[in-house]
Amino acid sequence: MSTLSTPRTAHPGDPGADGALKRRHIRQTWGHPWMYVPLAGALLLTIAPFLWMLSGSFKPEADIRRVPPVLIPTAPTTGNYSQLFSKLDFTSMFANSVMVALAVTAGNLLFCSMLGYALAKLEFRGQRAVFLLVMGTLMVPGLVTFVPLYVLVANMKLTGSMLGLVLPFLAGPFGVFLMRQFISTLPDELIDAARVDGCRELAIFWRIVLPLTKPALATLGIITFLGSWNNFLWPLVVAQNESQYTLPVGLALASSGQSFTHFGILLAGAVIVLLPVMIVFLLFQRQFVAGIATTGLK
Repeated sequence: MSTLSTPRTAHPGDPGADGALKRRHIRQTWGHPWMYVPLAGALLLTIAPFLWMLSGSFKPEADIRRVPPVLIPTAPTTGNYSQLFSKLDFTSMFANSVMVALAVTAGNLLFCSMLGYALAKLEFRGQRAVFLLVMGTLMVPGLVTFVPLYVLVANMKLTGSMLGLVLPFLAGPFGVFLMRQFISTLPDELIDAARVDGCRELAIFWRIVLPLTKPALATLGIITFLGSWNNFLWPLVVAQNESQYTLPVGLALASSGQSFTHFGILLAGAVIVLLPVMIVFLLFQRQFVAGIATTGLK
């Protein structure tokens, strides 16, 4: 006759139980250690270009073109930054980039959230058709509409002006989609209660909806600011003189010589262009993560 063995109960102070508890704590804290190997490799691949950019900005031109390449400069120098500032009207170009990026970001935050609210919470004829049209424009590459957009701006005689740099990008389909998905998660009862109290739609949008959409607004703001700050082709075509150039355009022109590209100046400029974006992201990273995590959940 067989007997069933009773599982041994672990008691505090038991060496075997203490070892099992320690192993369980390690697994809960660190997970599977082997998972950190591919994660560390992915992290290295991600930050390697930035490390090379930062290192190269302090290298002489000979070190940058050296084969095989070296990460640490043999003779660190700030000459690349000095040449960059001497060749560029840096203050004017930086101000142009800031004004364009802030204007485009503010326009997207306002207009995309307004259209997102209308598509999410208002009922009107053609609502579904408008939303499908917005989604359809997401599939069209920007280069396809570049020439028609330039012809339109030129016919409006806006080339060579700051308005021509800003106006075509004051709203985008991605921003409308992002805000519509986030606003859809807000409870309808809250908006209905405001309507019963006599609030108009504009007051509901401004006083109730916008304060509740801060994570989505932060996400849209960072993405829009990054895209506008790094935009190169449109300012290159629309700006007519150096006083209207933004930093990416001025950097490209300053780093190009008659016979070769000055990579040291280019890398130094890339570091300067990157700094404002990093500052904006660090200031709003919590809202950015919250917006990405909650958008579309309903």
